[in-house]
Amino acid sequence: MSDIPADYCDQLDLRGIIAQIDRDRAETRKLQGETEKFVSEQHKLIAEAAQLNVEQYKLTAEAAKLNRDLWLAPWVLAASLSSGVVVAVISHFWR
Repeated sequence: MSDIPADYCDQLDLRGIIAQIDRDRAETRKLQGETEKFVSEQHKLIAEAAQLNVEQYKLTAEAAKLNRDLWLAPWVLAASLSSGVVVAVISHFWR
């Protein structure tokens, strides 16, 4: 014969099963809400990271400009001094 008892209808707790399903669905909705909240927070953090990357790019460009200026300054000074000396020598002999 079958393994199902004859009084299986009496042994099933349908209200308990339905209550458990309702609790599981409520828990699922709660977890979905938390997931949406975390995803929203993640999108905010990604946008903030993008802004920080733009700022970092600007600061890197500024640092490269300052580095170039630091490298170029001695050459400009040397060129100015040498041109001043050349002009002084020429004006001395021009008289």
